[in-house]
Amino acid sequence: MSDVLVTGATGFIGSHLVPKLLEAGHHVRVLSRSPGKLPDQWRDRVQIAQGDATDDGDVSSALEGVDVLYYLLHSMDGRGDFVARDRTLAQRFAKLAKQAGVGRIVYLSGLHPEGELSPHLASRVEVGDILLGSGVPAAVLQAGVVLGAGSASFDMLRHLTERLPAMVAPKWLDNHIQPIAIDDVVHFLVRASELPPEVNRTFDIGGPDVLTYRDMMSRYAELAGLLPRTIVTVPVLTPGLASHWVGLVTPIDSGLARPLVGSLLHDAVRSEFDVEGVLGEPDGGVAGFDEATRAALADIDPKLWSRTLGTVAAAVIGTAVAGGFFTDPGSRWYRSLRKPPIQPPPAVFGPVWSLLYGLITVSSAATIADTREQGHEDEAEQFERALAANLALNAAWSGVFFRGHALVPAAVTAGLLALSSADLTRRAARSGPGKAAALGVYTAWCTFATVLSTAIAI
Repeated sequence: MSDVLVTGATGFIGSHLVPKLLEAGHHVRVLSRSPGKLPDQWRDRVQIAQGDATDDGDVSSALEGVDVLYYLLHSMDGRGDFVARDRTLAQRFAKLAKQAGVGRIVYLSGLHPEGELSPHLASRVEVGDILLGSGVPAAVLQAGVVLGAGSASFDMLRHLTERLPAMVAPKWLDNHIQPIAIDDVVHFLVRASELPPEVNRTFDIGGPDVLTYRDMMSRYAELAGLLPRTIVTVPVLTPGLASHWVGLVTPIDSGLARPLVGSLLHDAVRSEFDVEGVLGEPDGGVAGFDEATRAALADIDPKLWSRTLGTVAAAVIGTAVAGGFFTDPGSRWYRSLRKPPIQPPPAVFGPVWSLLYGLITVSSAATIADTREQGHEDEAEQFERALAANLALNAAWSGVFFRGHALVPAAVTAGLLALSSADLTRRAARSGPGKAAALGVYTAWCTFATVLSTAIAI
């Protein structure tokens, strides 16, 4: 058995790969800046090389005595220099692996067509070329969407499907994709360590199904027991705009969503078909989309979003109804008040509050569902309590102002509502900037309402 080094061991692929390498009898070393983040299940069974992948000394020490390097590093963080960073990182590992006498490099890249590619896919291809040209025998496995709970590409697929029963989507949702189950990806990665030294090439890997993204969403909905989804494609939604939308309605950060969305601009299907003959098929053969999705659903609650949205929507609707019951802008008392110049026309309030209630509902439900799904139950419950207090203040203001005719208490209530809204925005920011931005609009309006109420009171 081999001595192997796994980089990116805490990522989705790495966390599935390490246990299988151990099971196969390999001696596994992992390079990690934060060993405390390694899973408890195998932390005591691996050798930990604590260090930074951007430090030559740390990398050289981690590579000492290694037969096989699993290179699972990439910079999908939304920063504009990710192409240069990935290039530099790959060049460092290629050079130092050669110096250390490493026998093989194994890298997971992406399926892609010939021709011009998105920046993300082009970078993945460039990294593969750097490793293939390193002088160390390399196996570059190229995969499309990886199906499994925790895969960023699969999570984007499932969250969009779960959360949007109807959507307007880019036309490239009809491009073709050949997805593959996580267990099959790991099988090929493990077997790649056994390749003879003369093998230095790419291998396309994929499941038996070639589908469009639209097909995958429809099939996921059916397998998850959701109602059929309606998808209308348009030619004008850019990857940038789409990534911000993904960041708002899913747990996927827009910085990560952008390269994922950009990859969908291209067909991602196999053009090499010999990997099973070279590396051997997984037990039972390569899984299809339905089989892989059913396996992923064992670790997923696909109804969490709909339950959460229903609860939050009921609370927000109740607030809107209560506020509407108390509000009486046509009363003689209200018409007699001296309004400041910043007072908007009465026709503005209805559309603005309809928009705000929609933003509150979607962003709060997303925050609660995402936080709960990540295992932070206490944090989710704290947000729910903060939201309940906010909605109570929201409804109370109308009663204090329109029914109580209490101008100073109404201004104080508006101020408390603005502070509460800012707190909700702060809490939502932990789940992503899109959700915080939506609640930030609500906070801004409540702050304006505080200024307006204060001006009327004085």
